Amino acid sequence: MKALRYAFSAVIALIVLAVAAVAIAIAVIDPNDYKPQIEAAVEDKTNLDLILEGDIGWSFIPLGLELNQVEATLEGERLVALEQLIAQIDFWSLISMSPQVNTFLLNGLDARLQVNEQGKGNWTRIMPEASAPAESTETAPASGEASGETTETQSAGGEPLNFNVESVEISDARVHYDDQSTGQSVTLENFNVSASSITLGSAFPLNISFRVETAQPQFAVDGTISAQLQANQALNEFAVSGLEAVFDMNGEPFGGKSVTAELGGSLTANLENETATLSNVTATLANLELNTDLNVQGFGAQPALDGRAEVGEFSLKQLLNALGQPAIETDDPEALERIAFATDIGGEPGTIALSGLTIKLDDTTFNGSGSYNLGTGGIIFDLDGDKLNADRYLPPASEEAEDSSASSDETAGDSSGADTTATNQPETDLLPLETLRSLLLDIDFGLGELIVSNLNIQDIKASTTAENGVLQLDEFSGKLYEGGFNADATLDARSDNPKWRIRSDVANVQTLPLLTDLAELDMLSGGANLDIAIDTTGNRISALRENANGQVNFNLAEGQFRNMNLTRMACQGIAMVNQEELTTTDWGTHTPFNDMRGTLDINGNTLNNTDLVAALAGMRLEGNGTVDLARTDLDYELGLRIVGEIHRDNACRVTEYVENVVIPVECRGNFSEEPGKLCSFDGSRFRDTLKDIAANAARAKAREEVDRAKQKAEDKVREKLEEELGGESGKKVQDALKGLFGQ
Repeated sequence: MKALRYAFSAVIALIVLAVAAVAIAIAVIDPNDYKPQIEAAVEDKTNLDLILEGDIGWSFIPLGLELNQVEATLEGERLVALEQLIAQIDFWSLISMSPQVNTFLLNGLDARLQVNEQGKGNWTRIMPEASAPAESTETAPASGEASGETTETQSAGGEPLNFNVESVEISDARVHYDDQSTGQSVTLENFNVSASSITLGSAFPLNISFRVETAQPQFAVDGTISAQLQANQALNEFAVSGLEAVFDMNGEPFGGKSVTAELGGSLTANLENETATLSNVTATLANLELNTDLNVQGFGAQPALDGRAEVGEFSLKQLLNALGQPAIETDDPEALERIAFATDIGGEPGTIALSGLTIKLDDTTFNGSGSYNLGTGGIIFDLDGDKLNADRYLPPASEEAEDSSASSDETAGDSSGADTTATNQPETDLLPLETLRSLLLDIDFGLGELIVSNLNIQDIKASTTAENGVLQLDEFSGKLYEGGFNADATLDARSDNPKWRIRSDVANVQTLPLLTDLAELDMLSGGANLDIAIDTTGNRISALRENANGQVNFNLAEGQFRNMNLTRMACQGIAMVNQEELTTTDWGTHTPFNDMRGTLDINGNTLNNTDLVAALAGMRLEGNGTVDLARTDLDYELGLRIVGEIHRDNACRVTEYVENVVIPVECRGNFSEEPGKLCSFDGSRFRDTLKDIAANAARAKAREEVDRAKQKAEDKVREKLEEELGGESGKKVQDALKGLFGQ
């Protein structure tokens, strides 16, 4: 027992002596006397010039060090400067092997980092260049590996770290980064951090404030962050609660306006299990607010997510205005005012799956699901919407456009004016080809009703896939004006001159309401049936039109030519042949027909048709011509072939002279104008009709001469027989001859 008592007394004595020695050293030794030696040692070992302008102080209880006005320069330029550094550790906590930092204060830090035009940072020149021995380089990993093993062993089998900090404060810190190779400049200033009562295993308050500015683009953000932080003693589990972060931003990205973003909520993370949980997280930007709860399993390339995200209803127009972005002008001022988004988040590891997805766009609601593969970038979506009026979101018609339209009406027929207008509009590529080549898509889309360009389409179904630069529209179908359509298309974007393939069929679509709604054209009615096959190349509208090649087979059943009476035009020609005047005044405004069919051959901007036929009352419509889509010109020659009685007007009676002749009609002009004025009687071609009539008349006259000669011969034979035959037997022979000639 005495031995133990003596040993314990000896240990106490040694501690007392050590404490006394430290106290005496601190009291006797003035560190300021060693400034030249400290500066010389730094200059000897590095490329830095150290300047210790202020006092160096140290204390015993608490054990601490204080530096004032310290500066380090590199090649004559400041690298780091410091106004004040105070680090104090409770001396007795060291004795008890439970270190406790009393105070850590850093004030006025100024660091200047610079990258030259060759891309090399000035911090890489702090240490002198020296070639290390090969052995040293090779053995370093082994040493590091052993160190790692030691650390892991200590972490696994040692005692938990007992670390306490009473106060940490960083104030007025500044870091300036200048990259001469890119011209970018970033400044962090007014950086302040304060925390107190930092103990592992317990929550402690943290407050941060800063200002960051960039030169390209000119941008600045003032931020404040406050939260309760907690870390376990193994430093592998962390928690953030009561997070309140506010960022005030301004600069070129926001058009000079100031924008505020806020972030709040809680976060827990376990590094060992690779799990994280976001709870009641709220992020706001101007009038946009996102709320989410999310669980994350795995921090690598294949995380598994589980949670929900919601974006509350907001106005996109107000958001863009708040962000200093150009306004979106829409035909409907109320459009883009009510947008919302909500979805559940899940999926297998490596896939972000959205289920119960709801997207609201004003009065339209989309529901469905989707997913994104983090490894392949593949996107899958299945969305169904109720009703969308796309015309609401088009730009409003400007006064200039209306004036231009009125001017073009006044100068109708002058195609050069239209070409000049088109030329003045800059043309850009339709699609980003590089982006398309990287797409991996599988999208199914449905919409109950769509209004676009004033057309009303119902029950739309679309299915699209994209892979390796090839986009395939496998299905695009819907109901349209009492009929329906179905189409498929392929876009091959693997080259810089993409190839387009379009196939479509249309069944019984009523043309009158379609043309009226689409272009306010009241020129044609009937149930349209189309078979369309078009191929083209290019990435601009002009190229697509110029390179178009294909065919359209069409058929219109039980229709009408609106605002034009072809019967009247035909009767005008017949009356001229009959050398009479028409007496009918009520001709009507339309021409009914049955089964109009033909083929349009597409060659660039030109549509050619050579086989137009249609059945009209007493006539058959025949025609051929071209349509120039670039100039919106129509050049058609029609013929009304007389095949029967066509009208009750006596001057329009069909005689043998006009039967099967063709009454010519021409349709020429700009079809964007009033269609009723496009077609009229073609007097220039009527000369050919007169030749046919003359030929018919000659044939009729020849037939009359033959008939007269035949009748004359019959009469002579009959007279002679009557003279030679008499009596009752003669009477019987005469009756037999009458029957013979009658046959």
